[in-house]
Amino acid sequence: MISFVVPAFNEEDYLAPTLAAIHAAGRACGEPYEVVVANDSSTDRTAQVAREAGARVVDVQKRQIAGARNAGARAATGEVLFFVDADTHLNESLVAEALAALRGGAVGGGARVAFYGDVPAWVSRFMVVFTPLYFGLGRWAAGCFVFCTRRAFEATGGFDEATYAGEEIGYSQALKRQGRFVIVRGFVETSARKARGRTMWQMLRITAGVLRKGALHGGRLKSREDAAFWYDGKR
Repeated sequence: MISFVVPAFNEEDYLAPTLAAIHAAGRACGEPYEVVVANDSSTDRTAQVAREAGARVVDVQKRQIAGARNAGARAATGEVLFFVDADTHLNESLVAEALAALRGGAVGGGARVAFYGDVPAWVSRFMVVFTPLYFGLGRWAAGCFVFCTRRAFEATGGFDEATYAGEEIGYSQALKRQGRFVIVRGFVETSARKARGRTMWQMLRITAGVLRKGALHGGRLKSREDAAFWYDGKR
């Protein structure tokens, strides 16, 4: 069984296309699968959208993405876990490549990121620098798409719930200690919503602040206040 785990807070506008893409990829892989939406403190139609799209909903009251992912994974039944953000679109070849890596002995991994929809021009220039540093040098999974075996998830204890941002870096490092960790060749598509309405210089200032605050914790932010960029509720 393959489990797709989707953490979601007030995602009624983005969730349906994400779940449609997951179902298409899941059916194409030809194996049993389930979709679990960890509905974390939503006040909109997130849970209803998820159920209408054929997902099982797990209600969570954490208001924290690491905790929501863990709750979804623990409610899931699969031996393979895909963590997919609510604004992120999978495709058949990406899932197939990840499954092949796991069955070839990898314990987990991620994929490079591309953006769909309306994307500010400066984002493409930023990604030219970011992609080789983050995925090539760091070899970390992006938070929007992480996959692993159930055994590796249990061995690591899951995502660090003392972390409010950068938890995917810590989890990538934890998975590497369990075995082979891969960044597959395919790209996962996600939205650029956090970049919209901001200039490159604003984003660089935000990035510098995050790096400064997270310097003592390996790039991870340990409070919701420090991670306000992710927790401000803006969609």
